[in-house]
Amino acid sequence: MAAERGLVAAGTVGRPHGLDGTFHVREPSHGFAEGSLVVVAGTERRVQRRAGTDAGPLVRLEGVGDREAAGALTGETLFVADERAEPEEGEWLADDLVGCAVAGGGVVSRVLAGTSCDLLELDDGTLVPLVADAVKDIDVESRRIEIDRRFLGLE
Repeated sequence: MAAERGLVAAGTVGRPHGLDGTFHVREPSHGFAEGSLVVVAGTERRVQRRAGTDAGPLVRLEGVGDREAAGALTGETLFVADERAEPEEGEWLADDLVGCAVAGGGVVSRVLAGTSCDLLELDDGTLVPLVADAVKDIDVESRRIEIDRRFLGLE
């Protein structure tokens, strides 16, 4: 999947729908057209079925063939290729943040789409809201993120 363009979060896998591996997508920001590619749980998959509405899509991915497999993905972020040429000032691609070291906090394991803001999930399970009060500085070139531990109640 066009790694040079990067990936952006496009929603989160919700609860299974039916028995064939179809699931609800929570907070979708992408159309999930049949045949399009997504990355979920580190694996690239093609959309085999798209139903539901734009606000509440129902999606089945290749390789996710039953309710149990869909249930195992619940809560995982769905990523799609970023169609923008470059992020604007103060913006980062989700895959640019994964693997960055957080001073005094660990390493970013994934970026989650939250209800009011995106969240950085650290390798120890800590969630850091991606807001100016919580994140002081992001330097993707040096793979370093500085957080306000006091604001987050970690001190």
